[in-house]
Amino acid sequence: MNFLEKYNHEKNIRFESFKFALTEANTRGLKTIVETGCARGKKKFFFFSKKNWKDGMSTMIFSDYAKFVNGSLITCDIDNHNIKNAKKFVGLNKRYVEFVVDDSLNFLNKIDKTIDFLYLDSLDGQFKEASNHQLSEIKIAINKLQNNSLVLLDDKGSKTNLSIDYMLKNNFKILNETNEQVLLSLI
Repeated sequence: MNFLEKYNHEKNIRFESFKFALTEANTRGLKTIVETGCARGKKKFFFFSKKNWKDGMSTMIFSDYAKFVNGSLITCDIDNHNIKNAKKFVGLNKRYVEFVVDDSLNFLNKIDKTIDFLYLDSLDGQFKEASNHQLSEIKIAINKLQNNSLVLLDDKGSKTNLSIDYMLKNNFKILNETNEQVLLSLI
């Protein structure tokens, strides 16, 4: 999985967490990734977006992983502009990615397949309803996971506390924890 090293950018504070999670996903043979909240980049000169390494650029990383394992990524964002940016960021990996513009709760309700790897990063952590929103996401998605599925929660502390408590009460175990993210699994 040498492709991961191109994401080892000095500003990518989530790199080690993504590397751990995707290495574990590969070990488990996981191929279907579902992401809520795509990599949106940041505005530059009012008319185009550039990579925002502080946010980790998850959609790019996940699209490279999907290509590596001949899998798929389904990414959802409520903002069409963010989806347009994510499409630019994934470049040639677009054929491994399905882009959906929708509220993450509606999106998760509509998924009719098993989720191997779930990344929850919708609704920025500074919003007070973010914790409840992430909890609602995992409550919807929990029955779409299998025993060896992985769930990566972003923005630890600002929106993960309710989700982590709920997941631990439902027999999930923490596999890895950083200042920004928490990785959980049933096994």
